[in-house]
Amino acid sequence: MAVSSGLTTERPRAPLAVKVIAVIALIFLLERAREVVLPVAIAIILTLLLAPLVRVLRNRGVNDALGAAVVVFGLLFILGLLGSRLIGPASEWIARAPTSVQQLIDSYERLRKSIPFIAPPQVTPQPAVTTKRRPAAEVVPVQAPPAPDPIKDKIAIEGVALTGSLIRQLGWVTVSTVATIILLFFLLASERWLMARTVEAIPKRRVRVAVLGGFRAAQRDIARYLGTQAMINAGVGIATTLAMLAIGLPSPILWGVIIAVLGFIPYLGPLVFVALLLLAGTITYTTFGEIIAPAAAYAAINVIESNFIAPWIVGRRLEMSPLFVFLAVMVCAWIWGVAGAFLAVPLLVIIRSAARRSKNLRLWCVYLDRGRPELPTMRALLGIGLRRRRRRSPEALPGVQHGAVPPGRATGRKPFLRRA
Repeated sequence: MAVSSGLTTERPRAPLAVKVIAVIALIFLLERAREVVLPVAIAIILTLLLAPLVRVLRNRGVNDALGAAVVVFGLLFILGLLGSRLIGPASEWIARAPTSVQQLIDSYERLRKSIPFIAPPQVTPQPAVTTKRRPAAEVVPVQAPPAPDPIKDKIAIEGVALTGSLIRQLGWVTVSTVATIILLFFLLASERWLMARTVEAIPKRRVRVAVLGGFRAAQRDIARYLGTQAMINAGVGIATTLAMLAIGLPSPILWGVIIAVLGFIPYLGPLVFVALLLLAGTITYTTFGEIIAPAAAYAAINVIESNFIAPWIVGRRLEMSPLFVFLAVMVCAWIWGVAGAFLAVPLLVIIRSAARRSKNLRLWCVYLDRGRPELPTMRALLGIGLRRRRRRSPEALPGVQHGAVPPGRATGRKPFLRRA
């Protein structure tokens, strides 16, 4: 059957159920293949962030491979220098960990004895044993063996399993870190070549411009977001360091660096840091006011930062919907663990940059962007008030001048309608 040249055929669209199933299958695939996908995702985000530095070195006559090596080794040198400054305070807290854990266990045992449901089993003394050769004053009671405590046995078993799991996780983290560094070097060295080949493979010029523009926009947005967030986190870290120094908590610089790193995880990072401060206060101090003082000081700093400083520095362009940011952190943390929580917001920034360049995905920008603080009412969106005003206003009636009385209104009768 011939089709006329004036008619354009539309491509068949996949049903909604098929799209939902594809998204669910993709999520589970990312979760199962985390050992491979996670280093690739980290390397891609770092490439988008560090590629402008390689481009600057290229403009000054430095080879791409050499520029990539300089950038990667510079990054490793900064991280190593920061780690060497923090290894001393961290080792002190690790050395105190066994004693601290024992203190926490002793406190937990005292708490258990006061609660009847979880109290340890009571040991009943055995009756005294008397013999004919010993007098009654020298009666020695028989010590019964201690009754088994199921909670202590469970803690011991879980402790052995946790040690084995930590050893396996340490090996996986080491291999993934090495793979990420090598992949980052190759991506930075071949970033120009990959972009040129990708744009060359696209036949339409308009699509080429859209792809290249989307890639550059994603680079700008990620660099702007991470740079702004790093500046805010550095300020929060300095303020937290000064607050811990004033309170007297040991290793204040370590706590400032920890919150500066955890600040890249929205919502969950500050909650984890508050829990760490409460634990450190419990280990270090004895009174209730001293225990909660570090956490209360950081809570005040976080309130000031999140309500006054961050909205003023970030601006409207980088603000995103808190609902979708929290959902992205939850999903990425479930898929990839702690590293996924760090990657959630940069991945959301990439998705928003791609959605702004695509007509089919542009609707998602309405949900990803924070938008205006004031929203129209449902009556205004449905046009209910406007429709009533048009019905009541004389200008809305045809053939009636401004200030004239509509026909039938003076007599109270409805105007005669002629049937068609």
